[in-house]
Amino acid sequence: MKRSKHTYSLIFLAIVFLAPLCVEAQNSITLFGQQDPNRRVITTAVPFLNFAPDSRHSAMGDVGVATSPDANSAHWNAAKLAFIDNDMGFSLSYSPWLGRLVPDMSVNYLTGYKRIDDVSTFGFDLRYFDMGSIQLTNENGAPLGDFNPRDIAIGGTYSRKLSDNLSLGISARFIHSNLSGNISSAGGNDSRPGISVGTDIGLYHQSEVLISGRDAIWSWGANISNIGPKITYNSAEDLDYLPTNFRIGTALKLPMDDYNNITFALDLNKLMVPTPPLYERDANGQIIRDPVTNRPSIQAGNDPTRPLLSGMFGSFGDAPDGFREELQEIMISFGVEYDYDGKFAVRTGYFYENPRKGGRRYFTMGVGFRIIEGLSFDFSYLVPQTQNHPLAETLRLSVAYNINR
Repeated sequence: MKRSKHTYSLIFLAIVFLAPLCVEAQNSITLFGQQDPNRRVITTAVPFLNFAPDSRHSAMGDVGVATSPDANSAHWNAAKLAFIDNDMGFSLSYSPWLGRLVPDMSVNYLTGYKRIDDVSTFGFDLRYFDMGSIQLTNENGAPLGDFNPRDIAIGGTYSRKLSDNLSLGISARFIHSNLSGNISSAGGNDSRPGISVGTDIGLYHQSEVLISGRDAIWSWGANISNIGPKITYNSAEDLDYLPTNFRIGTALKLPMDDYNNITFALDLNKLMVPTPPLYERDANGQIIRDPVTNRPSIQAGNDPTRPLLSGMFGSFGDAPDGFREELQEIMISFGVEYDYDGKFAVRTGYFYENPRKGGRRYFTMGVGFRIIEGLSFDFSYLVPQTQNHPLAETLRLSVAYNINR
């Protein structure tokens, strides 16, 4: 995306759009040609694909790859749907987004599933990220009218048991990102909606273990999400990675008695996207460029514009500061859920991201109620560790309906 050539309004929009991934961080060179050597934040297109969409898991610190399956499993780990108990179900989630900065942004998530037989389940999901209304202007400041940027992703999931304890899930989705309509940039390039496709693949394992004389459920899961071609908003030479994410985790559900259960869950996440390299600079601090190709000269790290597969799998070893920096790119989520007989739940959790890689650190909490048989309501709330944080007071509301087998 020719960010430096769009209108001033679109530049502001881009900053707001990427805020959830870059809060408290300097913009990386992939955005504006600037770089803080002490902060290398990985940025991607369409980051809304990785936003925690539902209330249950967002209340647990954004864990979900190994928790018990529910209607929202397609986002966290498609393989979990094969172990869901009900015959079919639906869930609708809504969250005002960055409410302290923009009054009319929201994240919306609709998902459902249908069991095919005893070993397989089909699911679907629809994500809609509404970025509110903005006023577009040209490079001279003249108004061009109002526009409502928005992102949409719609997909399907197939999940199947490979054994009594192990399952495999695959998801595929179509992605449409419209940030600026068809506004022409100052360089003569026409802006256009970005279009791509993404694929997820996940594994899920659960088994019974004996703890203090009671049958507990231990599970683990792994999921790679948003594997797909790069996306562009104007030309084939200007491509951005999808937020391909590797998530691995475990959960333990402990029965306290016949009615009370408590679950502990831990997730580790890493973006499978190239780390911004360290560029060579002259005595004035300007990036040195090749006189023929005009490409910046890399001092440490690898080319961030390399092909998809090279960028994905090379992301585990391309950090300029080596293994230490690779470890800093791992995001940690921990959550706890107390459940009373499936009728009432209390949840809390914590999410940590290294300050050098974005600095998101927040506590979460929430509750859930089963109103009538099959109908449930969940609520979550986010509490950042820093004051005046863009994500402060983030709420998520979810309503789900399940039909027993």
